Amino acid sequence: MSIEKRLANLGIDVPTPVAPVANYVPFVRSGNLVSVSGQIPMRDGALAFKGKVGDTVSIEEACEAATLCALNIIAQIKVACDGDLNKVVRIVKLGGFVNCVDGFGEQPKVINAASNLMVDVFGDKGKHSRSAVGTNALPMNVPVEIDALVEIG
Repeated sequence: MSIEKRLANLGIDVPTPVAPVANYVPFVRSGNLVSVSGQIPMRDGALAFKGKVGDTVSIEEACEAATLCALNIIAQIKVACDGDLNKVVRIVKLGGFVNCVDGFGEQPKVINAASNLMVDVFGDKGKHSRSAVGTNALPMNVPVEIDALVEIG
């Protein structure tokens, strides 16, 4: 099944990629690898979530934020693949960062939301290695930021 058809079956519209907010590019392609810069939970050009998980952001909201980050990663991948997501050979790695209170230990649960989306969209090609790291702050006070390494053909 094509990735576009799978996205349609899942009811997912890939958004327009978000432009960088500082001095970096949204992705770099080197050979068959694409390194996607950290994506934050943007929806329709605005931050959908702000705050710290375990304080002003619930685990459920953080999972929604992680899903948005993953969707924004897919948007960047689509540009890197000249609009053809079927060129994705493998989601190699996700790096997940969770802005959380001291003592919070559910980072893997939060980043699972992004991992689940990658598998839902890309099937076995979406299975990846991963980091799920807690931190005391993220840019613009977002609760989640995720980057990716992707192999494309």
